Amino acid sequence: MSAGTENTPSSHGTWEPTPADRWEDAFLSGNGRHGTLVFGDPNDDRVIVTHHTLVRPNGGEHARPPELASELPALQDRLLAGDLRAAEEFTDGRPLQWVQPFHPAFQVRLRRPSDEERDYRRSLDFTTGVAESSCAGWRSRVFVSRADDVVVQHVTSPGPALDITLDHRLPGAPDGLGVSDGAVLTPEGAVLTLSARYPGSDRAYTGVTLAVVTGGRTTLTAPGMRVAHAESVLLLTRVGRHTGELDTVARTQALRALLLDGDEPYRHLLERPLRLHRTACTRVSLVLEADDTERALPGSELLKRPGSPALLERLFAAGRYHLLSASGMLPPRLTGLWTGDWDTAWSGAFTTDANLNLQTASAVAGALPEVVEAHAALVHGQLPHWRDNARAVFGTRGVVAPPHTDGESGHTYHFSRAYPLHLWTAGADWLLKPLVDHDEARGERDPRLAAALAEAALFYEDFLTRTDAYGHLVVVPSYSPENRPANANASWGALNAAMDLSAARHALLTAAAYHPGPEADRWRALAGRLPPHRVNDDGALAEWAWPGLDDTYDHRHLSHLYGVWPLDEINPYDTPELAAAAHRALVLRGAENDSAHGHLHHALVAARLRDGERVAHALGRVLEGDFFHASLMSAHYPHRDVYNADAAHALPALIIETLIQSTPDRLVLLPALPAAFPAGELRGVRTRFGAEIDLGWSPREVRAVLRPTRDHRIDLRTPSGARQLSLRAGEDRVLTLGPRRTYSAAIPHIPPPMEGTPWQHARRT
Repeated sequence: MSAGTENTPSSHGTWEPTPADRWEDAFLSGNGRHGTLVFGDPNDDRVIVTHHTLVRPNGGEHARPPELASELPALQDRLLAGDLRAAEEFTDGRPLQWVQPFHPAFQVRLRRPSDEERDYRRSLDFTTGVAESSCAGWRSRVFVSRADDVVVQHVTSPGPALDITLDHRLPGAPDGLGVSDGAVLTPEGAVLTLSARYPGSDRAYTGVTLAVVTGGRTTLTAPGMRVAHAESVLLLTRVGRHTGELDTVARTQALRALLLDGDEPYRHLLERPLRLHRTACTRVSLVLEADDTERALPGSELLKRPGSPALLERLFAAGRYHLLSASGMLPPRLTGLWTGDWDTAWSGAFTTDANLNLQTASAVAGALPEVVEAHAALVHGQLPHWRDNARAVFGTRGVVAPPHTDGESGHTYHFSRAYPLHLWTAGADWLLKPLVDHDEARGERDPRLAAALAEAALFYEDFLTRTDAYGHLVVVPSYSPENRPANANASWGALNAAMDLSAARHALLTAAAYHPGPEADRWRALAGRLPPHRVNDDGALAEWAWPGLDDTYDHRHLSHLYGVWPLDEINPYDTPELAAAAHRALVLRGAENDSAHGHLHHALVAARLRDGERVAHALGRVLEGDFFHASLMSAHYPHRDVYNADAAHALPALIIETLIQSTPDRLVLLPALPAAFPAGELRGVRTRFGAEIDLGWSPREVRAVLRPTRDHRIDLRTPSGARQLSLRAGEDRVLTLGPRRTYSAAIPHIPPPMEGTPWQHARRT
């Protein structure tokens, strides 16, 4: 038996006793390209189809970064001379331009005569990705294949008549959308097509659905088809965005090629992606000391019990499932891979100054390399545009990442006076950080990443040319997303934002580690000339290291604590004084507008600083704030206001960070365990020093099993103390600690070295 729990499996799915009334409550499936939102209504079922490439042209597709490099020296002169509003004039005068907004394709609609909904149930199996609905004899199953990149829907016992259409009429669809549809009978049943051309654009998207009908009679009923007295209907759907005309005949043939000879095409289609999907979903699991009665509740009922360990189990599993499902050709958007409305908040963009970064935070430790690969696809696919940003705005070599992207363009063009995001230079480092962590975990270095890191360093080599009175380099202009100093005469564009200092240092030192030689010496020297962080009069790590810039505490972003999380620059072990100042800054930070990303970002920083009480408080704000829909996808604000994936995708990262933290040379066990979860088991976590770890804990005992893939010596930190631990590849290391303790203080206290502690060490091959 594991410490603290019976060998009870974690929750691997969710269910509801009624169909979804709102698209926000529809169950989700996806393969990182196509996505579905499944309502599960037996009499009027709707499956909304999405695709990562579906963004509506709005001018952003032609936008370029502002050509401001020639004006940069004058701006730097003014800021250094004390003109704190100078950056407000550093613009080319354009109005705020949003990136192309993400939107749904259409809904596959299945209508049949109303029937009594006896024994109704809809469920979602995280390990298969199948959203299933059933009542009486009717049954519908929907999944998106990661192996074949196709939406699969299988309906059995559809009744005396079933009408099937592709319906583009979804909330917010523009009036000028040029829609054409078609239906053709085929030997299998029929083919339905729907094409939509964006208003005033040469771009369009087209969906093709192949209907395979078993038994009964199939007829065409504009704009779709009718199936009478069939045994079953199998629907295969793909969507593509394009210019010109799409060859729907070729698309139909490609769908037909997925049908294998035999009587059970649905089963064959389901089995093909199972190895890919189920393996990924089950690599990491969480089991808490939960009540089986609560584990059996529908998700909507379980959400009414925010203190339930069963809820945290289910949200952990759901978060990993949704994160995996949204990641493939690209990582998750603000809405993951899903929306049922054309008017997506903030354009449904990839927002890179906190949101995307939080959503993908569990990718490495949570053993989801598929998410890392999707993240890498976004980064490497946009590097040419990042180079354009660096040249146009700053006149430098290297790369500068955009704060918002639609997935097509990596150009920086979304900025305004109140949000001068074109001044933000830390984005490339934050976006490259998960790729560095992935390299550390697997013990290999990706040459593409090495090249990108060199370009990040080249940017700083050209950009960091100004110095202060002490000879320190100055980051000028500098921007701390999305905050501004409290000084009455200060604007958002400032000097020496703590985030920019941490990012510049980390980018230069990481590039040096990947490129030994003269370049490394030059980059390390440059990093050494950056100024230290500043501690303000409140004893807090200042958001701007420039003297005279006062902190604005009530804000949703925690950009200034970037050195704590996700970096390891500030921590209770190596930099206890700075960690104490960072903790003071965290204590003073308000929640502003109660955004989910703010609460979880706060909790992640608190976990790094070993403050379990603060973690529990921030997590409680999310669990008690009605942030989750019945689909277990989350909202941006309390009371399920604005569909948004931040909380859903970031929550697994937070749980892992409270229990296990690692660097290439350190392992920290139980750094910030909330008291509400006294016992449990977390299995399959990956560390950055190349070991997999299972952890079980209870008030009586803590037990960890490490499975290293390479020889290494690490610094082990536990609530009982610290020691060095030698690991050998292929040789499991079992660590057992007696009665569980907590860290005696969050910071700056560091537990003394262990002497006579009840750790026991055992090895087995």
